Order: sequence, then structure tokens, then C-alpha cells
Amino acid sequence: MNTRFIDIIQLIKQSRANAIRAVNAELINLYWIIGEYVSKKIEQSEWGESVVTELAKYIRQNEPEIKGFSDKNLWRMKQFYETYKDSPKLSTLLREISWSHNLAA
Repeated sequence: MNTRFIDIIQLIKQSRANAIRAVNAELINLYWIIGEYVSKKIEQSEWGESVVTELAKYIRQNEPEIKGFSDKNLWRMKQFYETYKDSPKLSTLLREISWSHNLAA
């Protein structure tokens, strides 16, 4: 095995891992913002619970390539926001772990 290029392989792997972490953090941030939006709309009585189902249907019909925004997942985003909104330090940390880990917490 040629060991001259191991450093380059490590750089590539580290960069890929960093990219995955950055994408994950951005997705968790998006889920937080959507959860906050839905929570506030319902809290202010601008939306009823059926609107979340309508939103999921709208996304599915108008943007079929966008996946992961079923009514069930939108409710999870709302729950995620509501569970941690009063814990700013914790909510920041939770954005560093994967969505599946957040759901399991």
C-alpha cells in the first residue's frame, strides 16, 4: 500500500464529515424554524390543526421532490420547538445532533 497519500485521504474524509455535520445543522435549524412557525400560527389561532395536514399536502403536490414534510413530521417539528424553546443553550446543542437522535430524545 502506498502511504504517501494517506494525508490526502484523511483530508478528504475530514472534509466530507464536516460537510455532513454542516448539512445536518442546517436541516435541524430548518426544522426548528418550521416548528416555531407552525407553533406560533396555531397559538395565535391563525391556523387550526387541519392546516398542518393541508400544508403537508401542498408541499407534496407542489414540490414533489421535497421529502420529509409529512403532517406527522411537521407535528414533530412543532413538538421539537415547543419542547426546547425555553432552553436556549440546550436547543443550540440539539442542533448539533442528527434529527433521528432528536426524535429519540
